Amino acid sequence: MDSVVSPAFRLAASPDVVGAEVLDLVDEPVILVANHSSHLDTPLLLSVLPRAMRDRTCVAAAADYFFDRTWKAHLFAFSLGAIPLERRKANRSSAELAVRLVREGWNLLVFPEGGRTPDGWMQEMRGGAAYVAEHTGRPVVPAYLSGTYAMLPKGGQGLRRGSVRVLFGRPLEHRQGEDARRLADRIFAEVAKLADESQSDWWAAARRAGSDTTPTPLGPDASEWRRAWSLPAASRPPATRVCRSREGEGVERRSAGRSPWKD
Repeated sequence: MDSVVSPAFRLAASPDVVGAEVLDLVDEPVILVANHSSHLDTPLLLSVLPRAMRDRTCVAAAADYFFDRTWKAHLFAFSLGAIPLERRKANRSSAELAVRLVREGWNLLVFPEGGRTPDGWMQEMRGGAAYVAEHTGRPVVPAYLSGTYAMLPKGGQGLRRGSVRVLFGRPLEHRQGEDARRLADRIFAEVAKLADESQSDWWAAARRAGSDTTPTPLGPDASEWRRAWSLPAASRPPATRVCRSREGEGVERRSAGRSPWKD
Protein backbone atom coordinates (compact mmCIF):
# COMPACT_ATOMS: atom_id res chain seq x y z
CA MET A 1 0.00 0.00 0.00
CA ASP A 2 2.64 2.56 1.06
CA SER A 3 4.99 1.81 -1.83
CA VAL A 4 2.45 1.70 -4.68
CA VAL A 5 -1.15 2.71 -4.07
CA SER A 6 -0.71 5.73 -1.79
CA PRO A 7 1.93 7.54 -3.91
CA ALA A 8 -0.04 6.82 -7.09
CA PHE A 9 -3.18 8.30 -5.59
CA ARG A 10 -1.43 11.46 -4.40
CA LEU A 11 -0.27 12.12 -7.95
CA ALA A 12 -3.92 12.57 -8.91
CA ALA A 13 -5.14 14.42 -5.83
CA SER A 14 -3.93 15.97 -2.59
CA PRO A 15 -6.68 15.22 -0.08
CA ASP A 16 -7.94 17.81 2.38
CA VAL A 17 -8.57 15.96 5.65
CA VAL A 18 -10.97 17.21 8.32
CA GLY A 19 -11.36 15.67 11.77
CA ALA A 20 -8.36 13.33 11.57
CA GLU A 21 -7.66 13.98 15.25
CA VAL A 22 -10.35 11.45 16.18
CA LEU A 23 -8.11 8.71 14.78
CA ASP A 24 -5.48 9.51 17.41
CA LEU A 25 -8.01 9.52 20.24
CA VAL A 26 -10.00 6.37 19.53
CA ASP A 27 -8.82 2.98 20.77
CA GLU A 28 -8.25 0.39 18.05
CA PRO A 29 -9.51 -1.77 16.54
CA VAL A 30 -12.24 0.30 14.94
CA ILE A 31 -14.77 -0.10 12.15
CA LEU A 32 -14.36 2.63 9.52
CA VAL A 33 -17.54 3.40 7.58
CA ALA A 34 -17.73 5.65 4.53
CA ASN A 35 -19.87 6.50 1.52
CA HIS A 36 -18.88 4.91 -1.78
CA SER A 37 -18.62 6.99 -4.95
CA SER A 38 -15.62 5.65 -6.86
CA HIS A 39 -12.88 3.03 -7.09
CA LEU A 40 -10.68 5.81 -5.67
CA ASP A 41 -12.42 5.70 -2.29
CA THR A 42 -10.44 2.82 -0.81
CA PRO A 43 -6.92 4.07 -1.65
CA LEU A 44 -7.95 7.59 -0.66
CA LEU A 45 -9.20 6.62 2.77
CA LEU A 46 -6.30 4.28 3.45
CA SER A 47 -3.80 6.91 2.38
CA VAL A 48 -4.95 9.40 5.05
CA LEU A 49 -4.92 6.96 7.97
CA PRO A 50 -1.98 7.04 10.37
CA ARG A 51 0.66 4.53 9.25
CA ALA A 52 0.21 2.24 12.25
CA MET A 53 -3.56 2.14 11.79
CA ARG A 54 -3.28 1.62 8.04
CA ASP A 55 -0.98 -1.36 8.52
CA ARG A 56 -3.66 -3.02 10.65
CA THR A 57 -6.67 -2.28 8.44
CA CYS A 58 -8.45 -4.71 6.15
CA VAL A 59 -11.08 -3.75 3.58
CA ALA A 60 -14.44 -5.46 3.09
CA ALA A 61 -14.68 -5.81 -0.71
CA ALA A 62 -17.40 -7.21 -2.94
CA ALA A 63 -16.72 -10.92 -3.48
CA ASP A 64 -18.49 -10.97 -6.84
CA TYR A 65 -16.34 -8.13 -8.21
CA PHE A 66 -12.90 -8.25 -6.57
CA PHE A 67 -12.68 -11.99 -5.90
CA ASP A 68 -14.31 -13.48 -9.01
CA ARG A 69 -10.89 -14.29 -10.52
CA THR A 70 -7.87 -15.78 -8.76
CA TRP A 71 -5.51 -13.06 -9.98
CA LYS A 72 -7.89 -10.32 -8.83
CA ALA A 73 -8.27 -11.92 -5.43
CA HIS A 74 -4.49 -12.03 -4.98
CA LEU A 75 -4.00 -8.50 -6.31
CA PHE A 76 -6.54 -6.77 -4.06
CA ALA A 77 -5.82 -8.92 -1.02
CA PHE A 78 -2.12 -8.04 -1.11
CA SER A 79 -2.37 -4.41 -2.28
CA LEU A 80 -5.33 -3.26 -0.18
CA GLY A 81 -5.79 -5.94 2.47
CA ALA A 82 -9.16 -6.80 0.98
CA ILE A 83 -11.37 -9.59 2.30
CA PRO A 84 -14.38 -11.00 0.39
CA LEU A 85 -17.83 -9.79 1.39
CA GLU A 86 -20.99 -11.18 -0.18
CA ARG A 87 -23.34 -8.38 -1.22
CA ARG A 88 -25.82 -10.24 -3.45
CA LYS A 89 -27.13 -12.52 -0.71
CA ALA A 90 -26.95 -12.97 3.04
CA ASN A 91 -23.82 -14.91 3.89
CA ARG A 92 -23.03 -15.79 7.47
CA SER A 93 -19.44 -16.75 6.72
CA SER A 94 -18.62 -13.22 5.44
CA ALA A 95 -20.03 -11.63 8.59
CA GLU A 96 -18.24 -14.12 10.83
CA LEU A 97 -14.93 -13.48 9.05
CA ALA A 98 -15.28 -9.72 9.59
CA VAL A 99 -16.18 -10.20 13.26
CA ARG A 100 -13.25 -12.57 13.80
CA LEU A 101 -10.74 -10.18 12.24
CA VAL A 102 -11.91 -7.27 14.38
CA ARG A 103 -11.75 -9.43 17.50
CA GLU A 104 -8.17 -10.33 16.53
CA GLY A 105 -7.24 -6.64 16.52
CA TRP A 106 -7.72 -5.65 12.87
CA ASN A 107 -9.43 -2.43 11.88
CA LEU A 108 -12.13 -2.93 9.27
CA LEU A 109 -13.06 -0.54 6.43
CA VAL A 110 -16.63 -0.98 5.19
CA PHE A 111 -18.67 0.75 2.48
CA PRO A 112 -22.21 -0.11 3.67
CA GLU A 113 -23.95 1.04 0.49
CA GLY A 114 -22.84 -2.21 -1.13
CA GLY A 115 -21.51 -0.58 -4.28
CA ARG A 116 -20.53 2.68 -5.94
CA THR A 117 -23.17 5.33 -6.47
CA PRO A 118 -24.51 5.39 -10.04
CA ASP A 119 -25.25 9.13 -10.03
CA GLY A 120 -23.19 10.86 -7.32
CA TRP A 121 -25.82 10.69 -4.58
CA MET A 122 -25.50 8.27 -1.69
CA GLN A 123 -27.49 5.05 -1.59
CA GLU A 124 -29.20 3.43 1.38
CA MET A 125 -26.73 1.85 3.79
CA ARG A 126 -26.92 -1.79 4.76
CA GLY A 127 -26.41 -3.08 8.27
CA GLY A 128 -23.16 -5.04 7.96
CA ALA A 129 -20.95 -2.53 9.78
CA ALA A 130 -23.50 -2.18 12.57
CA TYR A 131 -23.65 -5.98 12.89
CA VAL A 132 -19.87 -6.18 13.32
CA ALA A 133 -19.93 -3.36 15.89
CA GLU A 134 -22.73 -5.05 17.80
CA HIS A 135 -20.89 -8.39 17.95
CA THR A 136 -17.44 -6.99 18.77
CA GLY A 137 -18.22 -3.97 20.93
CA ARG A 138 -15.78 -1.87 18.91
CA PRO A 139 -16.46 1.76 17.93
CA VAL A 140 -17.53 2.90 14.47
CA VAL A 141 -15.65 5.83 12.94
CA PRO A 142 -17.82 7.44 10.23
CA ALA A 143 -16.26 9.21 7.27
CA TYR A 144 -17.46 11.09 4.21
CA LEU A 145 -15.49 11.28 0.96
CA SER A 146 -16.12 14.21 -1.36
CA GLY A 147 -14.77 14.70 -4.88
CA THR A 148 -13.92 11.14 -5.94
CA TYR A 149 -17.07 10.79 -8.05
CA ALA A 150 -16.01 13.80 -10.11
CA MET A 151 -12.56 12.26 -10.64
CA LEU A 152 -13.64 8.73 -11.54
CA PRO A 153 -17.38 7.98 -11.53
CA LYS A 154 -18.87 4.55 -12.02
CA GLY A 155 -18.59 3.77 -15.73
CA GLY A 156 -15.90 6.40 -16.23
CA GLN A 157 -13.21 5.63 -18.77
CA GLY A 158 -10.26 7.50 -17.27
CA LEU A 159 -8.97 9.37 -14.26
CA ARG A 160 -9.11 13.14 -13.90
CA ARG A 161 -7.12 15.20 -11.44
CA GLY A 162 -9.31 16.86 -8.88
CA SER A 163 -9.86 18.10 -5.34
CA VAL A 164 -10.99 15.64 -2.70
CA ARG A 165 -11.93 15.93 0.95
CA VAL A 166 -12.11 13.35 3.70
CA LEU A 167 -14.19 14.21 6.75
CA PHE A 168 -14.11 12.06 9.89
CA GLY A 169 -16.92 12.18 12.42
CA ARG A 170 -17.18 11.35 16.09
CA PRO A 171 -16.82 7.65 16.96
CA LEU A 172 -20.07 5.84 17.68
CA GLU A 173 -20.27 3.19 20.37
CA HIS A 174 -22.79 0.38 20.41
CA ARG A 175 -25.26 1.08 23.20
CA GLN A 176 -26.44 -1.57 25.60
CA GLY A 177 -29.69 -3.08 24.37
CA GLU A 178 -29.39 -1.40 20.96
CA ASP A 179 -29.98 -3.65 17.97
CA ALA A 180 -27.95 -3.43 14.76
CA ARG A 181 -30.73 -1.63 12.88
CA ARG A 182 -30.82 1.31 15.29
CA LEU A 183 -27.05 1.55 15.29
CA ALA A 184 -27.10 1.52 11.48
CA ASP A 185 -29.53 4.45 11.57
CA ARG A 186 -27.16 6.41 13.82
CA ILE A 187 -24.23 5.65 11.53
CA PHE A 188 -26.18 6.87 8.51
CA ALA A 189 -27.20 10.05 10.36
CA GLU A 190 -23.58 10.81 11.21
CA VAL A 191 -22.41 10.26 7.62
CA ALA A 192 -25.27 12.49 6.44
CA LYS A 193 -24.08 15.20 8.83
CA LEU A 194 -20.55 14.92 7.40
CA ALA A 195 -21.96 15.17 3.87
CA ASP A 196 -23.75 18.37 4.91
CA GLU A 197 -20.54 19.71 6.47
CA SER A 198 -18.64 19.04 3.23
CA GLN A 199 -20.97 21.52 1.49
CA SER A 200 -21.17 24.09 4.31
CA ASP A 201 -19.19 24.16 7.57
CA TRP A 202 -19.04 22.33 10.87
CA TRP A 203 -21.21 24.79 12.81
CA ALA A 204 -23.99 24.99 10.21
CA ALA A 205 -24.06 21.20 9.83
CA ALA A 206 -24.11 20.72 13.61
CA ARG A 207 -27.04 23.14 13.99
CA ARG A 208 -29.05 21.35 11.31
CA ALA A 209 -28.28 17.97 12.88
CA GLY A 210 -29.38 19.30 16.27
CA SER A 211 -32.72 20.44 14.83
CA ASP A 212 -33.14 17.26 12.75
CA THR A 213 -33.03 19.21 9.47
CA THR A 214 -29.92 17.67 7.91
CA PRO A 215 -30.41 17.45 4.11
CA THR A 216 -30.66 13.89 2.91
CA PRO A 217 -27.50 12.67 1.13
CA LEU A 218 -29.72 10.34 -0.91
CA GLY A 219 -30.71 13.20 -3.21
CA PRO A 220 -34.18 14.20 -4.39
CA ASP A 221 -36.78 11.57 -5.18
CA ALA A 222 -37.07 12.75 -8.76
CA SER A 223 -36.18 12.01 -12.35
CA GLU A 224 -32.61 11.33 -13.44
CA TRP A 225 -32.02 14.80 -14.85
CA ARG A 226 -33.35 16.50 -11.72
CA ARG A 227 -31.03 14.42 -9.57
CA ALA A 228 -28.11 15.38 -11.81
CA TRP A 229 -29.18 19.04 -11.67
CA SER A 230 -29.29 18.96 -7.86
CA LEU A 231 -25.90 17.29 -7.39
CA PRO A 232 -23.43 19.53 -5.52
CA ALA A 233 -20.87 21.11 -7.82
CA ALA A 234 -17.96 19.41 -6.03
CA SER A 235 -19.43 16.02 -6.84
CA ARG A 236 -20.24 16.69 -10.48
CA PRO A 237 -17.88 15.33 -13.16
CA PRO A 238 -16.31 18.42 -14.83
CA ALA A 239 -17.21 17.39 -18.38
CA THR A 240 -20.88 16.79 -17.55
CA ARG A 241 -23.36 19.65 -17.59
CA VAL A 242 -27.10 19.62 -17.16
CA CYS A 243 -28.81 22.17 -19.37
CA ARG A 244 -32.37 23.34 -19.87
CA SER A 245 -34.02 22.51 -23.17
CA ARG A 246 -36.65 24.74 -24.76
CA GLU A 247 -39.34 22.50 -23.34
CA GLY A 248 -37.94 23.00 -19.84
CA GLU A 249 -36.66 19.46 -19.50
CA GLY A 250 -33.15 18.85 -18.20
CA VAL A 251 -30.71 17.48 -20.73
CA GLU A 252 -27.34 16.01 -19.78
CA ARG A 253 -24.63 17.09 -22.20
CA ARG A 254 -21.02 16.02 -22.39
CA SER A 255 -18.15 17.53 -24.31
CA ALA A 256 -17.56 15.94 -27.69
CA GLY A 257 -14.33 14.40 -28.95
CA ARG A 258 -12.14 13.09 -26.16
CA SER A 259 -13.36 10.84 -23.38
CA PRO A 260 -15.51 12.90 -20.99
CA TRP A 261 -13.56 11.56 -18.02
CA LYS A 262 -10.06 12.43 -19.23
CA ASP A 263 -8.09 15.68 -19.39
